[in-house]
Amino acid sequence: MDKHILLNNLDRIHTTEMGVDRIKKNLSLNDDADVLDLCRKMISDDNAVIGRQGKNWYVRIDGCVLTVNANSYTIITAHREK
Repeated sequence: MDKHILLNNLDRIHTTEMGVDRIKKNLSLNDDADVLDLCRKMISDDNAVIGRQGKNWYVRIDGCVLTVNANSYTIITAHREK
């Protein structure tokens, strides 16, 4: 799939309050971290490996994986790769 679709829709990327809490916990971020800004920077980073599988985009960067719904552009979760 063409990662430019995701990159061209960076402004549409969002998450829920529960998503923010889950991302902070899974990536060990401090409470005042701007999760949405951080995730957008990760997605737009030149080193990010972006692929689509089914209904989700997966963004791999710096040992982390972000999962973004391809229809709503909602960041579902993020976690460290094992």
